[in-house]
Amino acid sequence: MAVFWKPMAAGLLLTVSLTLLGWGVEVQGGTQAKKVVSGESTVYLGQDRDIWRPIIHTASNLSDISSIKSTFQLRTFDPEGAIFYGDTKNGDDWFVLGLKDGLPLMQFSIGGNHVSAEGGPQLNDGKWHKLEVSNQNNFVILNVDGSKGLVVGMGGPSKQTEEVQTGELRLALGGILIDKEKMMIQFDPKMDGCVREGSWLNLRAPWEVEVEELWPCYQDIIPGSFFPGTGFAVFNTSVFPVEDGKGVKIEFRGNFTLMHGTILSIRAPGQEMMLTLMADNNTQEVTLTFGSEKISMKSDDLKKLVIIFEEEMLQVLEVRAKFQGLQIKSVRNSGFLTTWRNGRIAFGGLLGEGEDNVGSQFLTGCLEMIQVMGRDLDLDLTVKHPSIVSHSCPA
Repeated sequence: MAVFWKPMAAGLLLTVSLTLLGWGVEVQGGTQAKKVVSGESTVYLGQDRDIWRPIIHTASNLSDISSIKSTFQLRTFDPEGAIFYGDTKNGDDWFVLGLKDGLPLMQFSIGGNHVSAEGGPQLNDGKWHKLEVSNQNNFVILNVDGSKGLVVGMGGPSKQTEEVQTGELRLALGGILIDKEKMMIQFDPKMDGCVREGSWLNLRAPWEVEVEELWPCYQDIIPGSFFPGTGFAVFNTSVFPVEDGKGVKIEFRGNFTLMHGTILSIRAPGQEMMLTLMADNNTQEVTLTFGSEKISMKSDDLKKLVIIFEEEMLQVLEVRAKFQGLQIKSVRNSGFLTTWRNGRIAFGGLLGEGEDNVGSQFLTGCLEMIQVMGRDLDLDLTVKHPSIVSHSCPA
């Protein structure tokens, strides 16, 4: 039976030294062991879980804190997501650092006063950036790579300072510990990014892990969407409207020789498959099937593939290292545009017959670019298997 995804192979979870590797030890908390890591650990923020739930978190008494500065490194191609959260008084006063449109976004609430600010350098360039968050007088300061990135005033001194100094401080990465409705600026919290080498105030307490096992961060990455062969992303084609007299244009870029499985499939519920685009790394071919028409292309030096559908014509443009090739097929009475207006389009898998998210022949590989109607496609905006990484691929 075809399935939406296939379970990843279960691996043996090794409990290793926290001090040597910073990955994990288990401590007993009640009747169930809880995994903890060092605050210096490398943490992938896009791991599958409830999207607002932190990956790791810790807590400490404010009386133990002697530093007002936290530093860490961040790397991402993702323009949006939650990075670092902190609060006191069980969430009455809180702070969130994230990205929106690739820029740092700070939001906080102190004594009932809400403040938000966005600005500083673009951080979603795939490079490691050192971030420093500090509190100086009545300002929260974000430094990026040694330069001031964002400075936000908090207003006058809090009347509850003495109370706060004796309370508990909670910190979290990749999510928040309060109701998301408290955010002044709403954003998608799940970030395809990594944090490492964290120094959180002067705290040395371990961080509790909220997932079964931390996913690794790749040493080197390139921009793109990575499909590990376990699921696909599905859009309703109606979200890509077609103007009268114009066709549909879909573009892919990547190393097609390293891909295997279904790159693209289009189908309307209750109808036969309209189109598939398949890669085979055994034969080193990419095959487009459209009704009874089939176009096969060698993938050895294929860099980019452009597919253009019009009412009675199909165009396939192959962009290769040394030349471009264009194939044109006549497709009279294909009904493609009708299917497009009422169908579904899947990236990374073969659509099933029904309207549920059931598929097969999933793609393994990296699509460095996906464009529909000339616009980059963000897979975070649709239903997708949690194993798919939307904004980066291992290099």
